[in-house]
Amino acid sequence: MALSSDGIELFLAVVDHGSFSGAARALRRVPSAVSMGIAGIEAELGYRLFDRSRREAVPTPRALALVPHARSVASRLQLLQVHAQELGEDLESALTVAVAAGTDDRRLLDAVAETGGRHPLLRVNLVRAPHDEVRAMLHDGRADLALLTCSERLDREEALATVAQEVWVAVASATADTYGLPPGLRRLEDLAASRQIVVAGPGDEITEQRLLVSDARWHVDTVETALGLVERGAGWANLPLGAVRTRVAAGTIRILEFDNLDNGVPMSVQLVWLRRNPLRRAAAELIAFMRPAPGTRTPRSVRSG
Repeated sequence: MALSSDGIELFLAVVDHGSFSGAARALRRVPSAVSMGIAGIEAELGYRLFDRSRREAVPTPRALALVPHARSVASRLQLLQVHAQELGEDLESALTVAVAAGTDDRRLLDAVAETGGRHPLLRVNLVRAPHDEVRAMLHDGRADLALLTCSERLDREEALATVAQEVWVAVASATADTYGLPPGLRRLEDLAASRQIVVAGPGDEITEQRLLVSDARWHVDTVETALGLVERGAGWANLPLGAVRTRVAAGTIRILEFDNLDNGVPMSVQLVWLRRNPLRRAAAELIAFMRPAPGTRTPRSVRSG
């Protein structure tokens, strides 16, 4: 085939350097080898690529038409070579990160973009699901990493890095009567008789027991759905402060106030992986990007005044 990877490199070198001798210097070959190589390509193609009537090698119109495609192929070949080498250096071909619904993922997205910039052919899969589904995905091999709020349950199979702090707050509608919510609500335990909207799977297995107050619960799989139901008065919910700020500012959601305690459960946001699965290159880099710099405080969502 005329335009093999070596032929493309040779062709572009002559185009870029304007002469066979210039291309020869760039490729560390003798000029005669470059000239013979181009002549061989031209013989197979059946037409001239360069006008040799001048001192410089001037690309013909047909050659100029080939240049953009040749550059594209050369770029992809270079990426392929880099990726093939990286796979030999323990770079995974794909990285799946499961994110618990409601978790602030802005720093994760920064880290993913940085990692993807270093490894252009790495395939990244980001999956958002309820908290316990995310943990299940990690343990059954559907995810390599999980971003979630910390649990009271300690699992010896898991390793983790704390990457942020989040505060979960009890919220209710600011415009509609909330089902079962006492008119004179003063204490957290007064919520026990009202309906709680919980971001979780359809089952009853909920790890974060600190966030559960009511016995009557509806389960939804996204924070957006929970907020929509809360706005309509279908129930109240414990949700991350960062996820409710906009609607609080808009006046559709209110943060409940209690006389006996502050409304807010501080929780660590962690990147979790399994000890039995050694971290591969991209996963380790992503974790390193997300870890707070030494000597800095872990980022925290703070209630706005």
